[in-house]
Amino acid sequence: MQLSDDDARQRFGGARVAGLATMSPEGQPHIVPITFAVDGDVIYTAVDFKPKSTPRLRRLSNIHANPRVAVLADHYDEDWSALWWVRADGMAAILDSRPEMTAPAELLTGRYPQYRNNPPAGPVIAIRVARWTGWSAT
Repeated sequence: MQLSDDDARQRFGGARVAGLATMSPEGQPHIVPITFAVDGDVIYTAVDFKPKSTPRLRRLSNIHANPRVAVLADHYDEDWSALWWVRADGMAAILDSRPEMTAPAELLTGRYPQYRNNPPAGPVIAIRVARWTGWSAT
């Protein structure tokens, strides 16, 4: 069953993790798991303290080259009548100044207890969602 925009946004906002898909300048897809917060039609995710292989993250360079992104959240259950997924397609911007990162970082800190002692230092990726799509088994 196709989800309405409101139902898709609500289910997406309740998910704990999602996958952020970006595209390299050469056309190579790149997907990474993210923590996030939703504020209306904007999704925020930040570069945080979790170990990274490099400070030059591919998701950031991909967004600089091509800001079109997709974010996918889903719910799996052995009871397939409980399955659902939501995709948010939009344009990403990288926020890297302290004033513009403050409110998104507070949203993330309020959503994830792990950030309370070690808030994300950024940068923050802000995704303005142009289209919500989703499906649910019931």
